[in-house]
Amino acid sequence: MPDNKNNDVINDILKELDSKNKKQEEIKQEDASSEPGFIDSFVEEAKKEIPDPEPFEPEASEKVLPPSNTDMAEKILTEPEKTSSLLTTSSGNAPVRKRKKKKKKKRNRLPGVLILTVFIFAVSICLSLVIIAFGKDMLGIGKGETTHLIIIPEGATTDEIAEMLKDEGIIKSPECFKLFMKLRKSDDTYIAGEHFVSPNMAYETIIDQLTSYEEEEKESIEVTFPEGITIYDAANILEENGVCSADDFIFYFNSGGYGFAFEDRLPTDTSLKFNRMEGYVFPDTYYFYVNMEPEQVCQKIYHNFDSKMTDDRYEKMESLGLSLDQLITFASIVQKEAPTPDMMTMVASVFWNRLNNQDIFPMLQSDPTSNYANDVIKPHMDVYDQTIIDAYDTYKGAGLPPGAICSPGLEAIDAVLANFPSNYFYFIANIYTGETKFAETLEEHYVYQAEIEADIEEYLAAQEAAEQEAAENEYSEN
Repeated sequence: MPDNKNNDVINDILKELDSKNKKQEEIKQEDASSEPGFIDSFVEEAKKEIPDPEPFEPEASEKVLPPSNTDMAEKILTEPEKTSSLLTTSSGNAPVRKRKKKKKKKRNRLPGVLILTVFIFAVSICLSLVIIAFGKDMLGIGKGETTHLIIIPEGATTDEIAEMLKDEGIIKSPECFKLFMKLRKSDDTYIAGEHFVSPNMAYETIIDQLTSYEEEEKESIEVTFPEGITIYDAANILEENGVCSADDFIFYFNSGGYGFAFEDRLPTDTSLKFNRMEGYVFPDTYYFYVNMEPEQVCQKIYHNFDSKMTDDRYEKMESLGLSLDQLITFASIVQKEAPTPDMMTMVASVFWNRLNNQDIFPMLQSDPTSNYANDVIKPHMDVYDQTIIDAYDTYKGAGLPPGAICSPGLEAIDAVLANFPSNYFYFIANIYTGETKFAETLEEHYVYQAEIEADIEEYLAAQEAAEQEAAENEYSEN
């Protein structure tokens, strides 16, 4: 019967495969990744899926025979590696797939190890650089030696102090400074007032400076700079009081660079200025120490000037089209010209009118500027330069001079900023009585000039008579 013949052939094939699988199992017993009994289970599954073959009845017209089971069995036996994964039913349409054993690929771990090593190495370098930077900042290594004036307010906290030191360029990391303070575990309180510290100080030294009084008592000196003082006058006063050398003061005061806000507004071109910082010795009373460092003396004066120049004054200055140096130069002329503070606003108005009408009045014609050029600049010149002398003399140079002729007070500065409107282009003052007369025309000015000169002669004559009478009385008594 055909059915029995087909079944016998299939059974023979299955027996052959079963025998072959047994041999393979014996060979692969030592392989840990193999799956025992896989072929057996596959064969069993195959047996279940193979139905009993139906009788083969080819159509008479086609006479096409399907592949015989004998040929298929022969192919399975001769090429088991290609055909062992497929078995067909008697119809030849339903293939059965064999699950392939996945081989585990060995992963190359070298790239990952290299990446991790490079990452760790880079992090280590970064951490090392950060630690070195913080260490240098904490110890003050490689930083500047210039002292900075720090004004500690009452009740200041560590956070405020740290930001203040950062703004002044003393430290680089406020967080590091605050951490250092916590690790220090000290109950020190910051002492309000003036303190001098420098970037090359270690954190410990800075903290000691801000939290303790001077161990040795220094002799304090009270010094007053009056309005209209020159830089040479201020230097002589300091030297006479034993604060510092006059020459050292002039050198460091003109050098500047102490980090105050007003310094950023100073001109870069100072070729015609005789003293770069003339006009900035702010008139006031100061407290210094005997044998004080000149840089510290200068910073106290700089700080005072910086605090007086408020935002409101800067706004007015800019609205008038003036630079800071022009404002101080203008105010220094007003300071010297006006005999009393209440006359300063009117004197400033005269110079404003001349500056705004330079086609008619190109020269300010201020006597104090001529006096400064001849009495201050000439005697202190190492190399004679007529160009600088003429530039300061407003009878020879047009407009404002290249620099201030003295240090003006706040009244003179505010008088310039007031820009009081008037019609005056001339004025003359009696330097002995303080009387000042203003004129719109030159003719009117000449009349007032004659009156003032007569008053001055009368005043001097009366004073001379009084002195002579006092001398005669003293002689008669003796």
